[in-house]
Amino acid sequence: MRGTCSLHPVAAGDVGWNPIGLRNKRAAVLNRPRAMADPGTPPAPIAPGDGSGGGSREPPDPMPRAKQLPELIRRKRDGGRLSEEEIWGFVRAVVEGSAQGAQIGAMLMAIRLQGMDLEETSALTLALARSGQQLEWPEAWHQQLVDKHSTGGVGDKVSLILAPALAACGCKVPMISGRGLGHTGGTLDKLESIPGFNVIQSPQQMQVLLEQVGCCIVGQSKELVPADGILYAARDVTATVDSLPLITASILSKKAVEGLSALVIDVKFGGAAVFPDQEQARELARALVNVGAGLGLRVAAALTAMDNPLGRNVGHTLEVEEALLCLDGTGPPDLRDLVTRLGGVLLWLSGHVGNQAQGTARVAAALDDGSARRRFEQMLVAQGVDSNLARSLCFGTPAQRRQLLPHAREQEELLAPAAGTVERVQALPLALVLHELGAGRSRTGEPIRLGVGAELLVHVGQSLSRGTPWLRVHLDGPALTDSQRRALQGALVLSDRAPFPTPSPFAELVLPPTAAQP
Repeated sequence: MRGTCSLHPVAAGDVGWNPIGLRNKRAAVLNRPRAMADPGTPPAPIAPGDGSGGGSREPPDPMPRAKQLPELIRRKRDGGRLSEEEIWGFVRAVVEGSAQGAQIGAMLMAIRLQGMDLEETSALTLALARSGQQLEWPEAWHQQLVDKHSTGGVGDKVSLILAPALAACGCKVPMISGRGLGHTGGTLDKLESIPGFNVIQSPQQMQVLLEQVGCCIVGQSKELVPADGILYAARDVTATVDSLPLITASILSKKAVEGLSALVIDVKFGGAAVFPDQEQARELARALVNVGAGLGLRVAAALTAMDNPLGRNVGHTLEVEEALLCLDGTGPPDLRDLVTRLGGVLLWLSGHVGNQAQGTARVAAALDDGSARRRFEQMLVAQGVDSNLARSLCFGTPAQRRQLLPHAREQEELLAPAAGTVERVQALPLALVLHELGAGRSRTGEPIRLGVGAELLVHVGQSLSRGTPWLRVHLDGPALTDSQRRALQGALVLSDRAPFPTPSPFAELVLPPTAAQP
């Protein structure tokens, strides 16, 4: 049994296989998964590499680097498929630097235009995962290791709440998160708004965090999945960000190195999501679930709406404040609902509870009894925050918390231009204005204004009178411009129907087909 977390290096020519190897035939992943609202009994546990009866197997020998990349690009451009050997060879050329930037871009565009089948996508995922070092944990932790990933949204602070809540429920959560880019916020940026919080942790430090706290939220190191880092940067400048196979491989390759028992992916759809249409999001969800099943990884994908901001606060420190409210057992109902339902799915998939409803109730109890908040406090201290500050943040009043975190110099409230029922608060125009005010970045490495953000003073379904304040903008610079005010006022959509309960953002859950359920 391994007693410590370790990194296993993979040299460019190494043909070692990840312990969660591809199923030999991958027949299960070709079946279409079913969408369900409340599945019954949980799948039985599966060991890494299981699923085909043959355990893990050796990867294909990568194609000779001299074999022409233009030939592979041409074939994919014309709608052909690539073998595992060719995909591994392409990834190796990317990591070694023998693939030129133009060739990488051309291959990405060919994949974007022609797509990849499930076998190609599985091969690409595993090749990316094996391009760097592998995390390993004590074997006794296998059924406890879980994680969550989101495709990105506005006001999405779920990870800050869910990781400590799952730790309080007995899970180990080695969450590797990212930074914000464009109009979506990043979990790491939000946590770094807490003075002293350190997102850089070695694998050995991560193991200590998991042993002592049960969760950690860290950044991706350059040693983990380096090929994905190269391809991700290239996708950003080649208009291939929305490629389903490339998204699937990017997400799952990073999670594959964590050695998880179960993974839930929050796939956003709507006006402020990568995919505005629910059917497009469902297609991505199915790909993630099917490829994950082929890797021996239990994956569920939740389709959640991203037309309105999640919760009431948008912006780094404001979202930390709202996460703390949720950890107090209060907070906006839509945020709490999504946290408890995603957590319930993970507890069910990992075998901690008998069904989703029990898992949801258990996460809710961790929020209500303060155990999740105590784990959050422990995580803050373990990752560099002064213990007195962590204590004050976790147990202070909302007003006290605001004084402890970076905050903007000015506030400006907008008034409702008419009476009516709040039908929507469009997340995208709100996020774009906040981006202009400094809350977001357009390029990697740009500084951000941690205190800039907005508080929604209303909720969807609420009746609103003309002249009532509905939005409070926190800003550092001069007052809002006329165009920014118009954009924000246009985000408030009113109707004349009767008030209604705030809808849950949770729309649908996609699970593997019965044959692929572990």
